[in-house]
Amino acid sequence: MKAFEPIRTPHILIAAFLLLVAAGLLHVMGRVWWCECGLVNLWSGEVASMHNSQHLFDPYVFTHILHGIGFYALLWWLLRKWAGQGFRFVIAIGMESMWEVVENTSVVIERYRATTISLGYYGDSIFNSLADIAACATGYLLAMWLPVWVSVTIFAASETALLWWIRDSLLLNILMLIYPMDSIKEWQTGLDSRFD
Repeated sequence: MKAFEPIRTPHILIAAFLLLVAAGLLHVMGRVWWCECGLVNLWSGEVASMHNSQHLFDPYVFTHILHGIGFYALLWWLLRKWAGQGFRFVIAIGMESMWEVVENTSVVIERYRATTISLGYYGDSIFNSLADIAACATGYLLAMWLPVWVSVTIFAASETALLWWIRDSLLLNILMLIYPMDSIKEWQTGLDSRFD
């Protein structure tokens, strides 16, 4: 059983401040608050559409939960002797907030468009980015509270389900950003052929 160390109010307030900073930076960068289509949907399940990453949640929210699980494992491994749980949580939220800002720069958006399944990707709405950060926090808290084997099972099951559902996943997304492969991209773009 894991030793439980609660995340205290000051750490939660710092994490909330980091969300506000991320939202402010995204706004200054010209990101829209919500989908410009005028629809107010909490969920958009079609990844190959103009609505992906524009509403509150989409299938990629599950990859951000996995970010949280991964950050928990990484920070526990690197910092458990020097930093308490609350401080590590703040670092995880800071890392995810920084990623959401970097992910929405023109350089990364163009990289996504050139090397991944996200041909029509033009960045996240601010509320989608905030939901992604909240999903990361959820993943972190799950990893903090659950036994390691359950976190590993969640990670593996999520990756498998996403590969089947949208032909993309956290690990595949990272691979395609770092070392794109035409064969994988061709497989990914055949997404709709399963339903013909």
